[in-house]
This record gives sequence, structure tokens and C-alpha cells, in this order.
Amino acid sequence: MNIPMDNIMNINSQSEILQFIRKERVATTSEIATRFKISWNTAEKCLLELTIEQKIARIKKLGVNLWMLK
Repeated sequence: MNIPMDNIMNINSQSEILQFIRKERVATTSEIATRFKISWNTAEKCLLELTIEQKIARIKKLGVNLWMLK
């Protein structure tokens, strides 16, 4: 699946990322970037947006962000 960068924040993209996190229970930014064939920065931006919307939570560990459903 290839999500265009200009559409990364659309509802379908967010719901697909939420489904992936729901399935995996915990995901890293790198896993999201690899799965959706987007850059790490784009994945991080989308994940932070979902955090602001209070749909997911971030856990900071040494050198990695872990993302899970709230």
C-alpha cells in the first residue's frame, strides 16, 4: 500500500494506520513507515496528529517511540 504524501492526513489513511496499530497492539514509527511505504518523518507526523486527536498514545523509550490505542 502506498499512501501519497499529500494525502497522508486524510481520514482513510488515519483509519488504516489505526487498524494496523489495533492489529499489532503496539507499533513503532519505523514499522508504520515501512508498512505504508512512507518516510519516517511522514509517519511520525501522522502519528502525532492521531495523538493530538487522542486516538492513540505514545510511549517514549530509548531511541524509539511506541504507539498504541488509547
